[in-house]
Amino acid sequence: QVQLVESGGGLVQPGGSLRLSCAASRIIFSFYAMGWYRQAPGKQRELVATITSGGSTNYADSVKERFTISRDNAKNTVYLQMNGLKPEDTAVYYCKAYITTVAYWGRGTQVTVSS
Repeated sequence: QVQLVESGGGLVQPGGSLRLSCAASRIIFSFYAMGWYRQAPGKQRELVATITSGGSTNYADSVKERFTISRDNAKNTVYLQMNGLKPEDTAVYYCKAYITTVAYWGRGTQVTVSS
């Protein structure tokens, strides 16, 4: 059974930083594109950032210049470095692994930005 396990969430003050990790198991990780999505209370899940199997990245406009997605294929892990956090970044952050029509999701990790 494929597993994606997110970690690294928590409570941080505005302007602070967090690094999220998503460890994958039971997939050939290097073949998959990976993505981070988030869902705030009362809102739809939205794309944050993606990284292809070849390492090309894409970001939502709201996080460009602040967030960085990266991957370590040797560790089957994708990361999201979040700097300059704002209260509007508060959400549950989900990891997604996808290839062609197949997609797997993690259970999410809570990020709360508040003073």
